[in-house]
Amino acid sequence: MRRLLTVGVGLALGALVIGTAAANHSWGNYHWARSSNPLALDIGSNLSSDSTYSLDGVISDWNWSEVLSVRKVPGAHNRKCGPVSGRVEVCNDTYGNRGWLGIAQIWASGDHITQGTVQLNDSYLLSGGYNSPAWRRLVTCQELGHTFGLDHQDENFSNPNLGTCMDYTNSPDSNQHPNSHDYEQLFTIYTHLDGSSGGGGGGGGSCPPKNPHCSGNGVGNAPPFSQASRANGSVYVDRLPGGVKRITHVFWTPRGD
Repeated sequence: MRRLLTVGVGLALGALVIGTAAANHSWGNYHWARSSNPLALDIGSNLSSDSTYSLDGVISDWNWSEVLSVRKVPGAHNRKCGPVSGRVEVCNDTYGNRGWLGIAQIWASGDHITQGTVQLNDSYLLSGGYNSPAWRRLVTCQELGHTFGLDHQDENFSNPNLGTCMDYTNSPDSNQHPNSHDYEQLFTIYTHLDGSSGGGGGGGGSCPPKNPHCSGNGVGNAPPFSQASRANGSVYVDRLPGGVKRITHVFWTPRGD
């Protein structure tokens, strides 16, 4: 199986051994609907530089999952990061020193993700103490992982790294890629099939077209998040017309700066 192979960038995916603790870090029950595996999903790049954020490498890492088949395509909204039904848009901009490195948002009809966005904050990731390839790759990898339905494996910034980008850390060097538990969790999430396709530009169950947060009609929910929001946690749920939920995961700066 692909998730048991060795990634050329030096990521060794350990074999899943009987007796090893099972992965348990799904983001609720959220997942993309599809009628067959692997899930074909387009990732729209609105980045000013794909190489700066290692997007190609991050996509390649996630594609070692046997239930994912994601590909990079041109972005639709430049840096505004408006969502597009059936795909994920990835953007970067100087969103300001608001206390967050990255934001992942998904729109869901029931448990089915219908669209998603990732926003990477240049105000930190291209300046100061977070201005490094390791931080940028970690944040890109983690935020994209959220849009597939993954949560964190660990949320303690100060304990030893778990060797996965789905782990909070103060030192990102060894948390650059998914690990075997991430692939195991994705397999668990997507092992069942749904009656309709939800990725690769198809999808369904999106918001009403005049809603300002829907496809092509506005940006995501990034500007309101600031240090003052940090006390309210890192996950926010907005209920939109038509029974649609917009769920936001905020990656706060480890040092609170």
